[in-house]
Amino acid sequence: MQPHSDIIATTSADRDQIADELRTFVAAPDFPCVGAKAALRRHQLEILVASDIRRNAYDRLVTHRLQEFAIGHDIDQTMFVSQAIVYRNDADLTECQFETFLWQRLSAFHAIDAETYRWDPSVDSDPDSPHFSLSIGGKGFFVVGLHPNAARLARRFRYPTLIFNLHAQFERLREEGRYDKIRETTIARDVALQGTPNPMLARHGSGPVAAQFSGRRVGKAWKCPFRHA
Repeated sequence: MQPHSDIIATTSADRDQIADELRTFVAAPDFPCVGAKAALRRHQLEILVASDIRRNAYDRLVTHRLQEFAIGHDIDQTMFVSQAIVYRNDADLTECQFETFLWQRLSAFHAIDAETYRWDPSVDSDPDSPHFSLSIGGKGFFVVGLHPNAARLARRFRYPTLIFNLHAQFERLREEGRYDKIRETTIARDVALQGTPNPMLARHGSGPVAAQFSGRRVGKAWKCPFRHA
């Protein structure tokens, strides 16, 4: 599906430039996430450029793109695939503001998706659960937020961005015995970049997953604003 003309930056050149900026950001030698690098290297990092993360006018179009992405990828055949939604914002958002709008958009995507699809039964719909993933198109996603004012350098990209990674990919990596090595490599690279480990990075099943989406450091009292429809 080609993005609707209203959802994207004003010209195709603008869209291409912004998409290339994200590819350059991921391809940088010191960018730590080896999974994202694998997706880029395999030409499986799909990018949609949208207008403003603060606006809800285009949530339905973005949701449909995510549904098509979910339906179109079978992790039994293809690994390391990601869908990025890059928001072209003029406003400078703080970490708290970005987190607020991230969850507004994800909640809206879920409400639209629930009109057609049931929640992926392999993941938890409770955002307080360590097994939570956002479900779109019947498949669970782990979402990584990037924005200019992120405290973690690995999350500090010029535009507010949501990267959707299929939860099933992580499960397959665990089954194949590759998950721990990839995780440890990514952590080591992140420490080399920032000098300290990411305090929000918890091993799957041992800590809150939703708290990791925005990248902001939060305490134990933090409550995710998302609720299952």
